Amino acid sequence: MNVLILGSGGREHAFAWKVSQSSLCKKLLIAPGNAGSALVGTNIEIGVNEFEKIKELCISEQINMLIVGPEDPLVNGIYDYFHEDEKLQHIIVIGPSKKGAQLEGSKEFSKDFMTKYGIPTASYKSFTKDTIEEGCQFLETLPPPYVLKADGLAAGKGVLIPETLEEAKLSLKEMLTEAKFGEASNKVVIEEHLKGIELSVFVLTDGISYKILPSAKDYKRVGEADTGLNTGGMGAISPVPFADRFFIEKVEREIIKPTIKGLVEEDIDYKGFIFIGLMVENGNPKVIEYNVRMGDPETEVVIPRIKSDLLNLFRGIGNGSFSEIDFDISEEVAATVMLVSEGYPESYKKGMEITGFKEVEGSTLFHAGTKNNEEKIETNGGRVLAITSFGKDINTAVHKSFENAEKINFKGKYYRKDIGFDL
Repeated sequence: MNVLILGSGGREHAFAWKVSQSSLCKKLLIAPGNAGSALVGTNIEIGVNEFEKIKELCISEQINMLIVGPEDPLVNGIYDYFHEDEKLQHIIVIGPSKKGAQLEGSKEFSKDFMTKYGIPTASYKSFTKDTIEEGCQFLETLPPPYVLKADGLAAGKGVLIPETLEEAKLSLKEMLTEAKFGEASNKVVIEEHLKGIELSVFVLTDGISYKILPSAKDYKRVGEADTGLNTGGMGAISPVPFADRFFIEKVEREIIKPTIKGLVEEDIDYKGFIFIGLMVENGNPKVIEYNVRMGDPETEVVIPRIKSDLLNLFRGIGNGSFSEIDFDISEEVAATVMLVSEGYPESYKKGMEITGFKEVEGSTLFHAGTKNNEEKIETNGGRVLAITSFGKDINTAVHKSFENAEKINFKGKYYRKDIGFDL
């Protein structure tokens, strides 16, 4: 099969790394890719939302499958674009339709969907600039802290959690009247604040049947002990120790099955990943949010634990055999530590030379923000490299990643030294 992966981060390098191992893979292209994906396939300088150029590439390279990494092209309807074009219809697209992508693209759509199909989540209401006063009144009915979410996509930054009522009202006004998150905050969802332990459960589905992937927990805050600003993710662990068979069965019963039932009843064409962000209190899971693609850095711990041929699973989604394909997971623990640029998640410099790759032993490196510059590999983003290691337990896996993190060098390198500390 000739495969095209869209995206440029650690998630896409992990997909490329796994797909390249399949005997079914004949040609592998990544657009735009990074220095890591260039080691296992061919990078193509095309943006993820340049649909016409992607179409031309698929035709010229005789692509059989498109794997969509990030959420933007999904929300913008790339699945529909392929599905409705006679020259592209034969290509298997891993990712939901535009309507399905609204589970992530619109917080209001997502919350309404959960309510309709009895999926446990936080109570909520949505507001626009015309209903700010009602929003302020609703805030007064909730205990602090308060959760305010921009309705649309905001690159993972559209959520505010003010501690005081005064701050919450001010944030609501800023989001709605000053376009704090651009068009994403034309509408704001206010939720009750859920308390407990966060984790993520991932599902791969053809829209009818599904397979539950390994659970994972990521670490969002830039500082140790979960302090400082939110990031795209500083590391991850899989599996989550308390997410045992009984807990996953509960998640399946109360969340996954109703979600799939909802997709069917709403006539939503959904072929790809469902990322279910959960808050767990006293063993009871509630959905914080859906994402319609894999997370990052969660992909870098989940995908390496899949022992089965991932490309074969994807092919099954396309040809109708998905439900019949065996699916095998490693019993070992995987731990990912993210190396980031100094200043991240705020302003940071690019173009720092990265050295030490050959010194790394016993771990897999997934490139996130990197680029090739002649004979050198340089930093090209806030999150630079993900270091993933296996072990019999969290401590063994995470310390292997820490050891190799010390061998990689670039100016301003920073990483959290407490990934997995709370498990």
